[in-house]
Amino acid sequence: MRFMLIQSYGGVREGIPPMSEWPQEAVEAHIAAQVAINNELSERGELVDAQALSAPAAAKFVIATDVASPAVTDGPYAEAKELIAGYRIVDVESIERALEIAAETSATPDHEGKPIAQRIEVREVMGTPGVDA
Repeated sequence: MRFMLIQSYGGVREGIPPMSEWPQEAVEAHIAAQVAINNELSERGELVDAQALSAPAAAKFVIATDVASPAVTDGPYAEAKELIAGYRIVDVESIERALEIAAETSATPDHEGKPIAQRIEVREVMGTPGVDA
């Protein structure tokens, strides 16, 4: 079973500043914890992909009624409640294992070395009907 574990900007416990305001050593510790999770998942054969995404300020939003004339705007805007910070795709035996990985991710260190308690969205990757057998 494949699952996408989605990390968003926001969704952390109150009082945690944006990572851009963290001390450098705290950023490095947080990233090291994420890399350690990826390494463990790779060793277990469970990691399909994991990527961080650029900051919300670099986002582009596209709306089109036809391909020739899309409206492209810079973001983020106030109406954007949450933007994705990164994701992992894992291939595991059960939803329980995916939730275990999400919990480990949620507990990576914040700017003070405490568990960040970030909400991680867990969604099964359904594949393409008629293509993925």
